[in-house]
Amino acid sequence: MSRVKVKKIPLRMCLGCQQMKPKRELIRVVKSSEGEISLDTTGKRNGRGAYVCPQLDCFDKAVKAKRFERAFEHAIPPEVYAALRSRLEE
Repeated sequence: MSRVKVKKIPLRMCLGCQQMKPKRELIRVVKSSEGEISLDTTGKRNGRGAYVCPQLDCFDKAVKAKRFERAFEHAIPPEVYAALRSRLEE
């Protein structure tokens, strides 16, 4: 009896809607070792990652509930949120 190898799809939880989704469908926000927070479009940058859906309402929910701050264990200035929001709107 031959076995078919099925490739597992990595799942991550969106900080906004709290749903598990395939990693490729989400946008990664990363905190580098220097403390800089930015969008990671490649998904390969070094640092602590948190994931959010590409919809602005999910991003707003995550900001309102301070889920990014909890995920990164760090206070995030409003200008960083504004920059992330403008990148998401593109």
